[in-house]
Amino acid sequence: METKKIMWMLKKDLMVLWRHKPRLMSLLLFPIIMITLFGYGMGGSLENIPVVLVEQSEGPVTEQTMQAIENMSLYDVKAVMNDPDKAREMVENGEAKAAIVLPPDYEDLQNISPKDVVLYVDSSDQMASQAIIPATQGLFNRISSELGIKRMEMMGMGTARGGIGVNSTPVNPNQAPGLSTSLQNVFYSINFQIDKLYGDIDYIDFLVPAVLAMTVMFSCMFGMGESIAGERERGELARLFMTPTSVSTVVGGKIMSKLIIETGRALILIIAAIILFGIVIKGGMGLTLLLLVLSALCFVGFGIMISARVGTQEDYMQMVMPFTMPMMFVSGVFYPLETMPWIFQQIAYLVPLTYANNALRSVMLKGAGIGDIWLEVLVLVGFTALFFALGVTKFNRDI
Repeated sequence: METKKIMWMLKKDLMVLWRHKPRLMSLLLFPIIMITLFGYGMGGSLENIPVVLVEQSEGPVTEQTMQAIENMSLYDVKAVMNDPDKAREMVENGEAKAAIVLPPDYEDLQNISPKDVVLYVDSSDQMASQAIIPATQGLFNRISSELGIKRMEMMGMGTARGGIGVNSTPVNPNQAPGLSTSLQNVFYSINFQIDKLYGDIDYIDFLVPAVLAMTVMFSCMFGMGESIAGERERGELARLFMTPTSVSTVVGGKIMSKLIIETGRALILIIAAIILFGIVIKGGMGLTLLLLVLSALCFVGFGIMISARVGTQEDYMQMVMPFTMPMMFVSGVFYPLETMPWIFQQIAYLVPLTYANNALRSVMLKGAGIGDIWLEVLVLVGFTALFFALGVTKFNRDI
């Protein structure tokens, strides 16, 4: 081996990298972005899940229960109200993941009948509901035991040793067969009820809509690298522009061909999900397909915008990777946005994949119609218009 020539080749490759600033920046930033997302995003625990509380009575028991809920890092209490129907509506509209409803007789310790505490939970967010249900159930089991001790104290049968939220060691009626049914009613003070608004949803049901959107994103964006940057690198675009063909005609042709391909791919993905995993689309199949086509159009536009000013396919891939991979993690494909730090949650609403995920999950899991997802559709249309405008106006036919 000729050491001197090897060093010259190394110098040449480093100089080429230095001259391609987008490629150099991508190589430097991409690993930092990915390790940050893995470290702070996927490794996080669910916290600050938005919930609403319904209090239909006033008194120390209600106040202490509210305080116990607000002190838990799992919950982010968005509102306190006295209308259970409005609270349920907020969960259905996606303003909260759950609503905790305390009954009107919650303060009546004289009545030994168990109090019906209801939890309305958005079961379409499978991971959030898996965290909310056992945590809330455990909280009210403890509160039930402590209220039982208070009742026993009032009846002269024992001494309470703390308020709600303070550990106590009550007698377990199951370990005392001699206890009467009425005494067990005294001890079990709360009847906790769970209402899953969208039924039992498995993780695969939660995952499939976002995986469909993510697959469309990768296919469109990486496909545009071959379609435009690759053809430019091979000289095919230059030969095409030697004919009387405008930039808008070329871009329009690329859009049509990509949309036809991606529509076929979307149909295959939906059919495969139904056959392999038994996925049930609660909303309309037509609306689901329309959302996938709109998502494809949006990401094709993103690909055109990036490829408009790059000269090689390698440059395109290096520029697109810092967008696609982070977008996959911050948009809630695999985990709810609540697992992310606050700054990542804000970034999530700046990327189109988040809105595609939300719209598809609403249609496929909740049975939403176009009126329920109009905001997501409007945002996707806006992103699409922006990407195409930048791509067409900045398209460099001479590179």
